Amino acid sequence: MNYEAIVIGVSSGGMNAMKILFSALPADFNIPITIVQHISPRSDNQWIKLLNDKSNLHIKEADEKEKIEPGNIYISPPNYHLMIERDKTFSLTIDERVNFARPSIDVLFESAAEAYNNNLIGVVLTGSNNDGTKGIKRIKECGGLAIIQNPETAESSYMPASAIAAIKPDYILSLEDITELLIKIDKQNNNPYELNNQK
Repeated sequence: MNYEAIVIGVSSGGMNAMKILFSALPADFNIPITIVQHISPRSDNQWIKLLNDKSNLHIKEADEKEKIEPGNIYISPPNYHLMIERDKTFSLTIDERVNFARPSIDVLFESAAEAYNNNLIGVVLTGSNNDGTKGIKRIKECGGLAIIQNPETAESSYMPASAIAAIKPDYILSLEDITELLIKIDKQNNNPYELNNQK
């Protein structure tokens, strides 16, 4: 399977989770990552600069009609829903809040599932509501891979626990193990023959 994109949903405890994740991903990691982090509508982008300092990859806010490129990490701007179109570009909307959130994880996940089908990886991390549950369910329905943080290792267990209750995840892992798995999948994308011979 050649995975074309990763979408990640995170809420309470997300800053620490993203620091761990991004600092461990290598500079040659190729699968583009798009993230919804629940943030204040008045948030500035200082926290993205802090994450960039920890990351080997380029982290930026997603822009309207921007084409999704390998090797980048895209983060939803405050107070906008972030969607992925079928042509693999972003669109931003100010539609009503979903699960009391804008940006909403479900909105990103559901649009990404329609755009990428079984070439998508969905990841639900720490958080204190059930945003992401409907979205990860849709990713599974479209044939994508579902990875959930083990609630016992999450700073806030509610969101990953809600997702696990709704679907049969492909993986339930600690944050460190999720990172290792994503790196392994990326290497498999780049050289499937080599990885198959290592099994």
